[in-house]
Amino acid sequence: MNNHKIKVLFRHRSMEMGGVEKVILSMLQNLDREKFAFTVCLNMNQGALRNEFPEYVRKVHITDGKEDFSKNSVIQKLQLAKRRLKLKQAEKSPKIAESLLNEKYDVEIAPTYAAFSSVLNSGNKSSKKIGWFHSDITIPKIQPLVPEILRQIPQFDYFIFGSQQTRDILVETYPELKLPENQVVLNAIPIEELKQKATAFKPELPNKPVFVSVGRLHSRKGFHKLMEAHARLLKDGFDHHIIIIGDGEEMENLKKQAENLKVTHSFELLGSMMNPYPYVKNADFFILPSESESWPLIIADSLILQKPIISTNVGGIPEMIVHEKTGYLINYETDEMYDAMKKFMTDPDLIPGIRENLTTIEEQFDNQKIFDAVENIILKLTQQ
Repeated sequence: MNNHKIKVLFRHRSMEMGGVEKVILSMLQNLDREKFAFTVCLNMNQGALRNEFPEYVRKVHITDGKEDFSKNSVIQKLQLAKRRLKLKQAEKSPKIAESLLNEKYDVEIAPTYAAFSSVLNSGNKSSKKIGWFHSDITIPKIQPLVPEILRQIPQFDYFIFGSQQTRDILVETYPELKLPENQVVLNAIPIEELKQKATAFKPELPNKPVFVSVGRLHSRKGFHKLMEAHARLLKDGFDHHIIIIGDGEEMENLKKQAENLKVTHSFELLGSMMNPYPYVKNADFFILPSESESWPLIIADSLILQKPIISTNVGGIPEMIVHEKTGYLINYETDEMYDAMKKFMTDPDLIPGIRENLTTIEEQFDNQKIFDAVENIILKLTQQ
């Protein structure tokens, strides 16, 4: 690694298709590589994006990903057990990762709270530590982790919030928390690349209103509620089709729910996809039914593709969408999903107005300002 450059290390779990992973790639692709030398250390060399790093980024991993495991189920179980043991050992002993890296870094970055421990427990005491937080601290599923997160936050040299709402709700909920120096930095959007990807192919869609959604299949993403609203709309005579792009632990539960509700053919679960944007571009509407979000890239992507959006009013989404102007905001309730989808399909005035307002939406995304902010944070820390 070039000695005159600032050495920056990102620690992360794996590279499944997701918002945080895209933020990491965006930073690595756009921060000034004349100033910085980048390394990524993954706990697992796993996920659809694991080979998407630029060639000038050094990648190190502690364990193999599931893609590298045997297809034999017995051998695979042994490999999984061995991996769990190795990851547990690595969590207890930072020296395991350090021996693989064999490098001293000027800055170490935890791009999500799951990597806080890895960065803060680093044996390199002289490096500057940056924490990045994208989550609503009040959501139920994060509550068991909150005491540890609150203990860790003050230990960072600098803290980045993924949205203003993420910062505000943390400060309001825990006013006594001693925050390090911090800043809100939104996620960057590769606008021209996005538009190009959206025209890569034209999917065959049914001749009826089509709603599309993209996200990991986790319970907090609300796809189970969306399916309930979908089944009710069909029962009430509002014919339409829903396509979900993404994979995750809820896939089997959603498939069973679709069978029970008899919507297997009208509520399509397409799995993970490297390029979902042709579906977003060609569908009639985008819908995000999440219980919680920070500043979801897919909402920004859909806005840039000028797609009318229904979204839950969570996280930084109200910073991105003006209700009934550039999209439609709802609460995390099945009834509200039902009403909003019905309105999108039946209100003759709403959608044309939203489409008109989306023609200039790109003006609200300033990528260079985002990259400059992160560069300045790193430069400032290393000059202290």
